[in-house]
Amino acid sequence: MQVVLIHQGLGDALKGESSFPATISEKEKKDLIEKAKSTIILFLRDKALRKVAREPTTATIWLKLESLYMTKSVANQFFLKQQLYSFNMTDKRMLSDQITDFNKILDDLKNLEVKTRDEDKALILLNGLPRSYEHFKDDKLFGRDQTITLEEVQSSIGTKEMRRK
Repeated sequence: MQVVLIHQGLGDALKGESSFPATISEKEKKDLIEKAKSTIILFLRDKALRKVAREPTTATIWLKLESLYMTKSVANQFFLKQQLYSFNMTDKRMLSDQITDFNKILDDLKNLEVKTRDEDKALILLNGLPRSYEHFKDDKLFGRDQTITLEEVQSSIGTKEMRRK
């Protein structure tokens, strides 16, 4: 979300009114702050929205979200690592949706500055595939002498899923 705000030129609104350049008018400042606040609200689910609804400014909303979801505590890192290492997929849901869930875990870990090698990510994803993909897993793991990448695994899974349909 922060990337979207910065890309839209709204990064200063996250820091508060005092962070804007002196050359900007009060109206432009208020418009940018309101646009940033609206963008944040559009990204939030109901549960998160309820937690920040009473915050008076865009900057305080952002600080509250950071404190709730971006803490670099050991407990938070442990929880995310546990989700990553125990990640398993099922045939009951589309694999592309489950890969999106996997990537979200990776993004959350990256935001906490937890480093994970690309090859390890690929192997964890392969390991999490449903039983119906055993042959596919074997082909990916044993049919090569080189390293394997997450992008390659995700692309192959997407192609296989399209063929199955």
